[in-house]
Amino acid sequence: MKGGIGSASLTVHGITVAALVAVNAVGDVRDPHTGQLLAGARSPQGGLRDTAAALRAGDLPQTLLAGANTTIGVVATDAVMSKVQMQRLATMAHDGLARTVNPIHTGFDGDVMFSLATGTANTTLEPTVLGSLAAEVTAMAVVEAIRAASSLPGIPAHRERR
Repeated sequence: MKGGIGSASLTVHGITVAALVAVNAVGDVRDPHTGQLLAGARSPQGGLRDTAAALRAGDLPQTLLAGANTTIGVVATDAVMSKVQMQRLATMAHDGLARTVNPIHTGFDGDVMFSLATGTANTTLEPTVLGSLAAEVTAMAVVEAIRAASSLPGIPAHRERR
């Protein structure tokens, strides 16, 4: 199915954490709050195939090409953070990918999250709070990317699927 670009942000105690992602995943995309399957590989009958279940049964989709799919994004904050904290922020943002895309980080994907901090808030939050926010906004951005996507000829998007 057609992926897309999505963004999301949250602000806590004057600190904003935001994510921007481009989603073209091998795995299925689910809304982590509802469990609804939003996008994924299509079955021969035209509906959505449960890719994770198919893989557990040893069934690898035939059309997978290494490097043809990826979910890539950036998580950003206006908090003051060190390089080590930024690395942890990016790592925790991957939890947002794992909440929404299954399977994630396959050999057919180039899934990656980057992080940046502007420091313009002149303050910070505890890194675990920032990381938790990073995971949440990443998950929100993935869902938004799928919901906002438009179809291409022969490649349906979530909003046009039956």
